[in-house]
Amino acid sequence: MRCNEQRRQVLVALGGLLCISFNACGGSSSGAESPVLPAMPTATLPPTIPSAEYASAGAIVTAMAAGFNLGNTFDLGIHSTQASDIYPLIDLYQAAGMRHIRIPVTWMEAVSGSVLADATGQVNAAHPRLVQLKAVVDYALSKGLYVVLNTHHEHSLYKRYDGSQAWDNIFFKLWKGIAAQFADYPQRLIFEVLNEPQGVFGDWNGGASPNPSNARALELTRRINQVGYDAIRASAGLNAKRLVMVGTNGMGNHTQLRLVYPAKTDLPGGGNDPYLAVQVHTYDPWAFCGQDGSNAAWPGERAISDPILAVLAHAQTLGVPVNYGEYGVGRQTNTAERDTDVVRSYYRLVTRTVLQKGMSTTVWDDRGWFGLASATNSGGFALVNRIVQTMLSG
Repeated sequence: MRCNEQRRQVLVALGGLLCISFNACGGSSSGAESPVLPAMPTATLPPTIPSAEYASAGAIVTAMAAGFNLGNTFDLGIHSTQASDIYPLIDLYQAAGMRHIRIPVTWMEAVSGSVLADATGQVNAAHPRLVQLKAVVDYALSKGLYVVLNTHHEHSLYKRYDGSQAWDNIFFKLWKGIAAQFADYPQRLIFEVLNEPQGVFGDWNGGASPNPSNARALELTRRINQVGYDAIRASAGLNAKRLVMVGTNGMGNHTQLRLVYPAKTDLPGGGNDPYLAVQVHTYDPWAFCGQDGSNAAWPGERAISDPILAVLAHAQTLGVPVNYGEYGVGRQTNTAERDTDVVRSYYRLVTRTVLQKGMSTTVWDDRGWFGLASATNSGGFALVNRIVQTMLSG
């Protein structure tokens, strides 16, 4: 999840694909009307692939189906990282029909006052938080879920990465260390190289940051993905055939895929790695999806689905499957707006559009502005606002 101020100018990337106001798309500004969505039977969610098989990226991404983010936990420390506190949340989502969990993890920046890896990229294998992380991964795998691990809020990279050998060595060392910790884990464990490249990689904030279409920003994004990919593939154990996901710049915006990877040969492995996928995010339009947004800014179904279909079509030309690793609607103040049909319809539309193409979706849950579950008085968790139930309904 990117910081609040970094969302403001996401719409710039869309080049007119999205309608800014609901009226412009022929709908009511009240947000009371829910879009009419095509039926998609729950049966289209495929069974998991036995871990003993070496499945292709496409087969794994399809089997991942719908999943959720364990947000603001190992990436920010807002929520408890005690494994026993997280198990009930995993149980809740699995019972709801989720097939995978994405666990955002911050390594070289401090979380709760300490780092998992130092400034050289050296991973501290004995760190208590890493022990907790492994316990959560083990539990999710034991429940039959796929698990995605990443490097999340790595601000030193966002601010200072320059493509030099010195920085490449740091990131290579970091990922080789991460991969070593999970070398013998089954193929259902997936690595995502870098969450939402921004800053020097290009974002929408202006100022010192280049625009995401800047040639140097695109080059650095491809390079950092390549470095992480090379480190994983150079690691021992099962990492040679582990699914690796690479993302886009502009804070991971899905419309950037065609610019970061215009051709198959631009991908890590020259586009010939059968265990490679791309991950993209969407919070478009921000006027509707952002935590300061409004239901009155609902742009209509086509403004949501058409850009997604364009991304998936480009991915087909690249020959790689797509995971929509983050999406959602947040409300910082007017929280009642989230308990509405128009918001539930957004989640359902994004989920169905992607799943119908055989890809996978990982909805953002931070248990806050974008929350989908909340703690109960009994020490467990409950789904809120019927969002998850609606997005997975037949």
